[in-house]
Amino acid sequence: MAKDSPKKVVLISSFPPRICGIATFTSDLIKSTASAAKGEFEPLVVAVRSDNDLRYSDPVKFEIRQNVKSDYICAADYINFSHVDVISVQHEFGLFGGEAGAYLGLLLNRLKAPIITTLHTVIDDPGPAYRKSLVEVCNASYRVVTMNERGVSMLRDIYDIPGKKVRLIAHGIPDLPFVDSNYYKHKFGLEGRRTILTFGLLNKNKGIEVMLRAMPAIIKADPSVVYIVLGMTHPSVLKHEGESYRFSLQQIVKDLKLQEHVIFHNRFVKEEELHNFLCAADVYVTPYLNQEQLTSGTLSFAVGTGKAVVSTPYWAAMELLADGRGKLVRFSDSKQIAEAIVEVLQKDSLFYSLRRQAYDYGRTRTWPKIGQAYWKLFSAKRLPLRMAAKTTLSAAETISSIEVPEPSLDHIKKLTDDTGLYQHAKFTIPNREYGYCTDDNARAVIAMTKYYSQYPEPQAFELLNTYLSFIIHSQNSDGSIRNFMNFDRTWWKDEPLNDAFGRVLWALGTVMAHPPTPAYLSIVKDCFDRSVEHVAKQLPRGMAYSILGMSDYLKQFPGASDIKRQLEITANGLVTQYEESSYPDWPWFEDVLTYDNAVFPHALFVTSLTFDNPKYLEIAEKACEFLLANTFNGDLFSFIGCKGWYERGGTRAAFDQQPIEAASTVMMLRAAYDATQNDRFLTLQRKAFDWFLGQNDLHIPLYDFRTKGCNDGLLRDGVNTNQGAESTLSFLLSLLAIVESYAIVDKIEARKGLSLRDAKVTGKITQKPSPIKSIAAKTKSKKDQVEELA
Repeated sequence: MAKDSPKKVVLISSFPPRICGIATFTSDLIKSTASAAKGEFEPLVVAVRSDNDLRYSDPVKFEIRQNVKSDYICAADYINFSHVDVISVQHEFGLFGGEAGAYLGLLLNRLKAPIITTLHTVIDDPGPAYRKSLVEVCNASYRVVTMNERGVSMLRDIYDIPGKKVRLIAHGIPDLPFVDSNYYKHKFGLEGRRTILTFGLLNKNKGIEVMLRAMPAIIKADPSVVYIVLGMTHPSVLKHEGESYRFSLQQIVKDLKLQEHVIFHNRFVKEEELHNFLCAADVYVTPYLNQEQLTSGTLSFAVGTGKAVVSTPYWAAMELLADGRGKLVRFSDSKQIAEAIVEVLQKDSLFYSLRRQAYDYGRTRTWPKIGQAYWKLFSAKRLPLRMAAKTTLSAAETISSIEVPEPSLDHIKKLTDDTGLYQHAKFTIPNREYGYCTDDNARAVIAMTKYYSQYPEPQAFELLNTYLSFIIHSQNSDGSIRNFMNFDRTWWKDEPLNDAFGRVLWALGTVMAHPPTPAYLSIVKDCFDRSVEHVAKQLPRGMAYSILGMSDYLKQFPGASDIKRQLEITANGLVTQYEESSYPDWPWFEDVLTYDNAVFPHALFVTSLTFDNPKYLEIAEKACEFLLANTFNGDLFSFIGCKGWYERGGTRAAFDQQPIEAASTVMMLRAAYDATQNDRFLTLQRKAFDWFLGQNDLHIPLYDFRTKGCNDGLLRDGVNTNQGAESTLSFLLSLLAIVESYAIVDKIEARKGLSLRDAKVTGKITQKPSPIKSIAAKTKSKKDQVEELA
């Protein structure tokens, strides 16, 4: 290869300054590969980040927010347009977003260059989601790299990955000299002390407490011993649990009076300082608590520097320390750890034998050799393209399939004070005259819960707490719900009929299905259980909202018999409502189409997924098709206007159209897809969302790209420029639903070989036959119908 045309390799991974083992590995991999390539290697890093405060420099060229699906799709587009030769993926389940890291699969399935994936973890007893996620990544990869022999057999026997696809390349280790530890001890003031070292990011699986409980016996045998615990608490542990683990370790030190023999270095050390610590150590110990760890960079480093190692028998240790390269002890056995370390410290022949054999073995795994192995993979002459390359991309192909605005909380925050969410606004200015309502705050709880599950930003968490506090306060002691609150925080005394009760149950159920932390479950469950007995008293819409809440409750507690019974009773109540109100030409739940119409079929679609009762699905499909026939004209959605509604036998009102109708339809259509697997519903879902962006009767966007709010309605002569809570939440809920659906859309595209974008250009669509006469057939004289990253 000519020196002036280096091989362009994209590395998808975490990367410094992020503090994690994968980031360090990737940095070392780039350095060693560059050395092996002798100027023919050009790395481009796509960094997965979990912290908004991280600031990257070269070679990072693109950043993916861990839990933002659209970033994975945009990253795929960026890579495809960057003319790269090969893609190197560092795979770890906790690194990528989605269930079991599923977002990575969305990204990889869109890439055109060959993919080489390094697996840092392989699970021996994976749940369905974890197995599916890893198999998808392996299927998308040209080569799969694992770091030890056990990984090769696990991929073959558990995941059915062909052996010809798998390559064994060990974890790299520093190329350090074999040294006398006494030479380095003066750097840390440890002259005359026998030193034991553990390093790495701290978490509960490290088993440091087991080692601490072994220290009294070790000190009794050799009073000069000092144990160094080197490393800060893992950032993700720190975020969710704080320093509770480290504090518990420090308490053990105090209880056992080990203060003179244990040193904690609570920081992330740079490479040179880490090497000095390793060189100063006499014994390295890894007392991990369970076997399911296939690789260990820290243990590899210790072996490579010729340390006498004592370790529990996790998978990486069993291979690295075999054949006399270290001593293995039982899990959680402080007594055996103490005996092994004392033996190593007291028997020079054993001490030097362990050191020599470990160091000799490590010479085969130094980073220069590992860099050569990866460069051989990256520079192979016949790397296959994953799809046929085109000299010119079509206009449709240059646009990401996620052409939607970035979700924003700007306007929602403007409408919120420390009490809750204001109902109304004059343009974007909160209108205090009308105060607050539980209805809107319940919607806001749903929106913030869904937002936080996709975009875990602190401000979303803070807003969720504000809105959740409001709806909890709205609950009376008997479980009933108050709706309207004045600006002075007093509740209305004589409220009109409303559906706040049902929306609160929906909101509480959403939090139960997707709690921001497990601690929320107890609080929210108590509120839900107190109210659920009132479901039977609700109006039909309140019943439908309650169904959605109870269905989410059962996602968290599927064995809750009382909720199952109440859900079935409520769903049967909607069926009765439908049967009493419907006619052959009017298959609907009431004699009039008014507001939030789609919630009725939405609720029954959801119920059909819980109970094996075809009646629910049959009615949901009939009602859904009827609603679509009266709101979708074959090209765009035109929702029922609130200036007159649409009574059976009467004239349909065209205006004013409200954003809640679009949001309700978007959510109904996703539920329709989930219940039927008919991807036509996803096509229509996107068209319903596009109503907000200008695909409506007036071709005017209701979403305000400048304020990040949504106008309150589509009028005959324009839009209602007020941007209140209901409209803005309707847009946000619709947007989050669409982003959520792209994972499904991408899988459908891969299955068909025809993308949504191409479908729009060609007018082609493939769909399952439906027993219900389709809206496409009803309106085809107007226009033929058409239809994540990871």
